[in-house]
Amino acid sequence: MTKPRNIKHISKPAVFAWLVASGFLFRRFHLRWGATAAEAGGGLPGDDFLSGADLQSTRAITIKAPADDVWPWLAQMGQGRGGLYSYDFLENLAGLDIHSADRIHPEWQDIKAGDRFHLAPAASADLEVGLVDPGNALVLRVPPGSPTGPFDFSWAFVLQPQPDGTTRLLVRERYAYRQWWARCLVEAVEVVSFIMSRRMLHGIRSRAEANS
Repeated sequence: MTKPRNIKHISKPAVFAWLVASGFLFRRFHLRWGATAAEAGGGLPGDDFLSGADLQSTRAITIKAPADDVWPWLAQMGQGRGGLYSYDFLENLAGLDIHSADRIHPEWQDIKAGDRFHLAPAASADLEVGLVDPGNALVLRVPPGSPTGPFDFSWAFVLQPQPDGTTRLLVRERYAYRQWWARCLVEAVEVVSFIMSRRMLHGIRSRAEANS
């Protein structure tokens, strides 16, 4: 009977290759969680804000509600408004003062291109609403003319009605590096973004389905 191979006999190159392969598979998984190949590779509204993105993630979920019932939850997002429907307690540990709403607020539905989108009480964390297509797409971006950071960024929320009456919600993040070291920063940020975005997608789905 063949004895199990002693783990001490596994070569260092084999371990390194396994770690690299695992890292690659996890990266691919978290950058396109829930999305089909067509969704991850296809164009979406807002892509033209960063035509030469260095990194892109596309995450998606199916919601059993029409797009018009999902849209109000997107329209009211933001700090000081409806929140981000993710892990509020983690966001608040970082001082973001986020409180996710469990109902639609009519006073937060009027959103238009050029508005500021707050991620935190500090204005330096603001994004700008770049595109509003009610019932279809909301795209946020780094405000044009803002102080140069290590990367440019856009964040798109796209609703795609399906023949069976459900809606696909796609969330796309695009990054364009301005500094050579931005790649390392963004790769780490995207792991955190995966955790928070997955929770956000589930949070939007549960709210929309409960109120549809």
